[in-house]
Amino acid sequence: MQRLPRLPRVAGFDDAPFEKRAGAVVPLVGTVCSGTRVEGLVWGRVRKDGWTATDEVCRLLVGGKFLPQLHLVLLDGIAFGGFNVVDLPRLAERLGKPCVAVMRRMPDLGAVERALRNLPRAERRLALLKRAGPIHQLRGFTFQVQGAEPEWVAEALGLLTDRGNVPEALRLAHLIGSAVVTGESSKRA
Repeated sequence: MQRLPRLPRVAGFDDAPFEKRAGAVVPLVGTVCSGTRVEGLVWGRVRKDGWTATDEVCRLLVGGKFLPQLHLVLLDGIAFGGFNVVDLPRLAERLGKPCVAVMRRMPDLGAVERALRNLPRAERRLALLKRAGPIHQLRGFTFQVQGAEPEWVAEALGLLTDRGNVPEALRLAHLIGSAVVTGESSKRA
């Protein structure tokens, strides 16, 4: 595994507040950081409970100026806009970078499965969740990873976090998305 730089460059993605109706447009915010310092932004969109989350993250990075600089890509969870689930192995392969779904705590997998069963093509969504790999809890972080060793990722997340267990790129993506959509940033970041 590659040696971790002192200031890893990352892109962190989070969805912004969205309407709860089926098929609603969900803003997707990406912040590019060197360590905890913001260096750029990307903005896209997906559909609530849709199927394009993986492709949209790729569209925002592939061919752009940021991708060649990145050491890893962070996602706030494994899905955007409800259950628009990211295919984590496919994302890591297409970007050629380690991709990490970061969670604030261990999810209630039973509750997630019950919620997915209310959506079309539930088995396909469940298969994407399983493809993301095991959930790791290391150094205070909870995450799934494709394209890197969990210990390397946990070390990187520590370098990318000012306080708590949310890397700064994800915290900023959340704050920016909330402010743009609602007029002010939300409390939970």
